Amino acid sequence: MRVIAGEFGSRPLKTLEGRLTRPTTDKVKESIFNMIGPYFQGGSGLDLFAGSGSLGIEALSRGVEDMVFVDKSHGALKIVQQNIQQFHIASRTQTLKVDAKQALTQLSMQGKVFDYVFLDPPYALQIIPELLNQLLDDQLLAPEATIVCEVDKDTELPHIDGLEEWKTRQYGITKIVIFKKG
Repeated sequence: MRVIAGEFGSRPLKTLEGRLTRPTTDKVKESIFNMIGPYFQGGSGLDLFAGSGSLGIEALSRGVEDMVFVDKSHGALKIVQQNIQQFHIASRTQTLKVDAKQALTQLSMQGKVFDYVFLDPPYALQIIPELLNQLLDDQLLAPEATIVCEVDKDTELPHIDGLEEWKTRQYGITKIVIFKKG
């Protein structure tokens, strides 16, 4: 796994050993960023269910100003922190070792607002609709925020008032659904 483009392009990322995480493949990651960018002029991001931090680091490499990485796994967050150190981006990042709902509550209390949100939970968790509603209810989304959801190809996400389904693409067993706040 590597950073695809931008400031850190072609540099390898550390990943978590074992089968507890399902890293986003380079092909899917490249497609995501071609759909939403591919480059950015600042903005804040949230990488929920960060795993190795691949999506958030890719966004930082392509111009997002700062990123919050969230994962409840100690091992995953340790890998995220190693990747942050290897790219010397600690001043542009925050890490939280809590579950997704707790993280959103904490971030709301801190007054955070995000332009880009990456939601890539374990496919079996089926928590994305609840998280989308919480992002809206807790006012964590900037006026034209982009939310990237990675789900199983057979998953249909419901309509969420306040979000518009902008783009959808399927890659093997993975489906990418991108919402825009609006």
